[in-house]
Amino acid sequence: MKEDLKNNSHTFSQAPDGSADQAVREALRTTTSTENLKDGETPQTEVGNTEQAPTLKQVIQEQAIEGEAPLSRKFSLRKILGGDILNTAAIRRQIWLFVLIAAFMVVYIANRYGCQRDIIEIDRLQEELKDAKYKALSSTSQLTEKSRESNVMEMLKTNQDSVLKIAKQPPYIINIPE
Repeated sequence: MKEDLKNNSHTFSQAPDGSADQAVREALRTTTSTENLKDGETPQTEVGNTEQAPTLKQVIQEQAIEGEAPLSRKFSLRKILGGDILNTAAIRRQIWLFVLIAAFMVVYIANRYGCQRDIIEIDRLQEELKDAKYKALSSTSQLTEKSRESNVMEMLKTNQDSVLKIAKQPPYIINIPE
């Protein structure tokens, strides 16, 4: 427990008035004095007065409150990488801005993936349309080839069971008076 408080004391030594160091030292003194006490005895401070010593919970609460003290204006790489910059009140006030920016980033990324998906679908449909146009052109040319008069005549000659015959006279127009 002493080691934990000693290890945590360096994080609060940045307070300008040194109150965090004082609270840690006092916590260390009270923990060493309370370890040697019997049940029901009150811990004594260095001076020897029988004051009510703060409990560990109170010391931790004080440290948490003191840890929220504004840091100096000088930002160093060590403070940024160590995460000390995230404890400042200015960053805490802007947390909703960071949440909004993160939400916009998610929407932006989702929109980009959606657009890419649509572009891939458009390319696939354009290829399918091109294939359908080629098939239509091919079938149109085959139909034109089969429907030529010479090919129709050839089919009629080869097909013996057809009742259709080639006309011997040219067609003529019948005029009906009104």
